[in-house]
Amino acid sequence: MLSPRTTPEPRPGDDRTTDLIRWAAFTCVLVPVVLLWYGASLAGAAGTALGLAAVTAVCRVLLRRSERCAVRLLADEPAPEAHHRGHRQRTGTGSRRGGRHSGGNSPVG
Repeated sequence: MLSPRTTPEPRPGDDRTTDLIRWAAFTCVLVPVVLLWYGASLAGAAGTALGLAAVTAVCRVLLRRSERCAVRLLADEPAPEAHHRGHRQRTGTGSRRGGRHSGGNSPVG
């Protein structure tokens, strides 16, 4: 029997990235319309639309690449307990500082 959900679950960043790209595309249409409304030339508005569309396309490519790299890094990241200890959490010889010391030159009184 088929499961009720046939599409794969979206990744966490997909919705935000898709929304961002949609707003950018909306702006690519809105800005030239506003420019024409306020009396800019058709050539100027068309140039602005092309420039905004180019910037939007490049941003979309960079966002998708960034998402893929983030997913890859998260998949390759070791478990949290596998991280090395900081310099204040050393164990082994010479790791104790302060406190009582036995032997040596301690005065007996």
